[in-house]
Amino acid sequence: MNRPTAPHQMIQAPTQAGPHAGYMPGFGNDFETEALPGALPEGMNSPQKCNYGLYGEQLSGTAFTAERPERSWCYRIRPSVKHSHRYERIDLPYWKSAPHMPADVTSLGQYRWDPMPHTDAPLTWLTGMRSMTTAGDVNTQVGMATHIYLVNQSMVDSYFFSADSELLVVPQEGRLRFCTELGIIDLEPKEIAILPRGLLYRVEVLEGPARGFVCENYGQKFELPGRGPIGANCMANPRDFKTPVAAFEDREVPSTVTIKWCGQFHETQIGHSPLDVVAWHGNYAPCKYDLRTYCPVGAVLFDHPDPSIFTVLTAPSGVPGVANIDFVLFRERWMVAENTFRPPWYHKNIMSELMGNIYGQYDAKPKGFIPGGISLHNMMLPHGPDKTAFEGASNSNLGPEKLENTMSFMFETRFPQHLTEFAGRDAPLQDDYIDCWSDIEKKFDGEPGLK
Repeated sequence: MNRPTAPHQMIQAPTQAGPHAGYMPGFGNDFETEALPGALPEGMNSPQKCNYGLYGEQLSGTAFTAERPERSWCYRIRPSVKHSHRYERIDLPYWKSAPHMPADVTSLGQYRWDPMPHTDAPLTWLTGMRSMTTAGDVNTQVGMATHIYLVNQSMVDSYFFSADSELLVVPQEGRLRFCTELGIIDLEPKEIAILPRGLLYRVEVLEGPARGFVCENYGQKFELPGRGPIGANCMANPRDFKTPVAAFEDREVPSTVTIKWCGQFHETQIGHSPLDVVAWHGNYAPCKYDLRTYCPVGAVLFDHPDPSIFTVLTAPSGVPGVANIDFVLFRERWMVAENTFRPPWYHKNIMSELMGNIYGQYDAKPKGFIPGGISLHNMMLPHGPDKTAFEGASNSNLGPEKLENTMSFMFETRFPQHLTEFAGRDAPLQDDYIDCWSDIEKKFDGEPGLK
């Protein structure tokens, strides 16, 4: 892989050495961090005058009157109104938002795509985004969209934020750096990042070309799922989420800020870098999470639990038990259930499931589900193992078995997912995917007893 150099260096808060230098642990914690000593006010949010001539400003991710408001106080070189000027509408033709239902693309069906091929054309985080599905309505703030990103070029003096959504980023190849208002996140495969709505950032390529998956969440923020009888441990533990320490840059240079608002893209020109937050405190901030720290829970005697047992994050819908989005992880784990068909069983349900393969082989589809590829099984459409997986699991010696070298995920939503034009026409669709079930045999013979 080529290794483009980062174009700018941000001044970062001092941190301790170690594997997590530059980050603070915890999910939804109230953090405080400063890149210059004394930049953070003590005991109050809005002093009459801030140290270093900074401006105090609040970034809110929930209503002020929410039961637990999510907000961060930022102390910055300029208030963010100085990062906003007259806007001009621009077109990013491959980034779509719901509702988006092209008349000549059929969304009803079981679909699978090969990995999106890289290209020599220069692609940034914005121009390299390829929307695959949309669901719900961005204007009423329900639903989601899924994308593939192909990035081989850093954003230089160019910045972005989404007023529509938070983004869940799942890398599959390459390494990216997210230089955000609230600090720096370096991201690589087997990690994920959450970029909150309204957070401004620049994306740089550390190792490229980079490819991965994005879930754009229009609804309530991602949170850790309720554990219920599982209790306080296992699954995703809060301490493994890492939020960056404060970092800023003070550069007078012509810059472009792009905003996604109600599914439209607008651009404004300013004369400086907007990444100028010198200190901040609060609980509304970006974070990253290492998927290798996810501790799966499963059956230890018989039967196969629902895939919801593997939920890493959930975005509630307001309807108990039916999520706006669930992010579900299928990683290495032991299979020990007795007298049990161990792979995911045949099923159809009210949720629409988009899966992506990060690496390795998914146990229900030994062939064709390639790392970097995705599949879509829309609401109430049947799906499950192909014949090879069914026969292998039905006739195998059921001793303890460890699934090795496997990591796939699912973006699951209560809404139907509609294909974009790109997904239906241009993406590398496997036209024969539906045929993976065609050779499943009828075994019924009318006689009692197991066959």
